[in-house]
Amino acid sequence: MVKTNKQKAGNIITALLLIILGAFMFLPIYLTIVMSLKPQEELFIFPPKLYTLRPTLDNFSSMFDILDNNRVPFSRYLFNSIAVTFTVTFSQCVFVSMGAFVLAKCRFPFSKLINSVIVTSLLYQSNVIYIMQYAVMSKMGIIDNPLALILPSIASPMGLFLMKQSISQMPDSIIESAKIDGAGLFRICWQIVIPNQKPALMTLIIFAFQASWNMQGGSLVFQEQYKTLPTVITQISTTGIARAGETMAASVFMLIPPVIVFMLTQSQVIDTMAHSGIKR
Repeated sequence: MVKTNKQKAGNIITALLLIILGAFMFLPIYLTIVMSLKPQEELFIFPPKLYTLRPTLDNFSSMFDILDNNRVPFSRYLFNSIAVTFTVTFSQCVFVSMGAFVLAKCRFPFSKLINSVIVTSLLYQSNVIYIMQYAVMSKMGIIDNPLALILPSIASPMGLFLMKQSISQMPDSIIESAKIDGAGLFRICWQIVIPNQKPALMTLIIFAFQASWNMQGGSLVFQEQYKTLPTVITQISTTGIARAGETMAASVFMLIPPVIVFMLTQSQVIDTMAHSGIKR
């Protein structure tokens, strides 16, 4: 009985801590939504309130008006964001899956060294290698081109690590049986291994979608017809505090697609994270 009571008390404390942590994590989203619904005069009240007295959708209509009054219509920015996001997400899933399969199930010289390099690369953010990336892209002639946003984002060390750890859990006997039946590596990868990696693949889709949808390309793409929504919204926000409402409305708009994707695939994330550090 004592042990049961202690377990219940521990569960209650854990639940309370998770609720408090969840509230802190949800607070920025809540404030963004409230700010997007505040009329202009309420945005300058000090100290700021955590609610709005007269909620309005004027900030959203103003945001669309501002974007439509640019040299390029809003639909073009939206199309650019969708095209870049879809291309990066699809390409990353294809190339990362094939690379993870080779690293996890194929034996070749320097494979351990390559794995160590991948793990080490997780320590570095893209800002660290930005100058080198820019120099390479300049030599390739893809600056001021959508390829400048797409090509560097296809390679994902985190996605490669997660997929490799997940594929490593698959028994080698299944792959050996497929080889005996005459299947090649490409067929084994796409018809046997990858269909059994749904949790890891869904997690990779979440990471790739979120990163590409929120990608800032202001220093790589300068022509207006190639810019994406995050870049244009950043330009709007730099015009001053008078556009704070429109900026918050744009932030809410940009928040919707990643939330939808996460809600559709979040059940797969926990399973992947639980197995990402397990070795056979």
